[in-house]
Amino acid sequence: MLRLFGLLTGEVQLLRIGQTTWEKNHSRHKEGGCLVNDKMKSDYFSWLIVVGIVVLFIEIAFFNSGVIFSLLVPIGMVYIGRKRMPRSSGKWLFWLGLIFLLITVFNMMTLKFFLLAFLIHLLIQFAQSKKEPKQIKPELKEPGISLQKETMIKKDPLFSNIFVGQQKTPEQVYEWNDINIQTGIGNTIVDLSYTVIPKGETVIFIRNFIGNVKVLIPYDVEVSVNHSSIAGAAKILEYEESKLFSQSLQLQTPGYEKAGQRVKIFTSLIIGDIEVKRV
Repeated sequence: MLRLFGLLTGEVQLLRIGQTTWEKNHSRHKEGGCLVNDKMKSDYFSWLIVVGIVVLFIEIAFFNSGVIFSLLVPIGMVYIGRKRMPRSSGKWLFWLGLIFLLITVFNMMTLKFFLLAFLIHLLIQFAQSKKEPKQIKPELKEPGISLQKETMIKKDPLFSNIFVGQQKTPEQVYEWNDINIQTGIGNTIVDLSYTVIPKGETVIFIRNFIGNVKVLIPYDVEVSVNHSSIAGAAKILEYEESKLFSQSLQLQTPGYEKAGQRVKIFTSLIIGDIEVKRV
């Protein structure tokens, strides 16, 4: 009996060791699978970019050699037209160039390839989500302290998100609210001389596709500017850059960190100029 009991105890211990070993291997397999999936995703996007460049080269070399000319001409028309605005000739050049540019891009075989690749990617993601749906398990925690409901105050913004058009702050006294907008085509002018800037840090955040940004700052207010642009120019107080091409600028006045009133400006433009000056 003792011998039989010893054999049974040994078998149970072997089963426990086997189960522990299987659990460790299973967890390692999961971690390895995650790493493999991340690597496959990275390789997928890398190959997509490489194949896209190859398709663009083949399109230019064999099928549509005039696509470079078809792109450069409307880009030149948009650039010259923007420089000549607001004259009527500048507006005509700008809008015709923009229309021709959109027509050329939409007719390119490379764009159709990327759209097809994006559609296939969405289908693959949808199929994988059906096979391995994500499970979300909420964590319920009992509140230790009963909190009262907070009342939120809604304020009217100074600007709104628009596709085409110019926006400007009022030319009379107005109440200040921080600005956070994104626009398509048009200029934005912010004049801080007609408002009372609150104590602390005031934020202006403007993202624009094509157009200029102009900010007028009172003399007793310190300023910080974080600007990025694909093509354009910058004139920020005493600093001036006549040509910006795919650059970022970070500038601030010497007393910004210790100032009681300070304005932080973030701008991101595809094509356009920024101007910040004292009034």
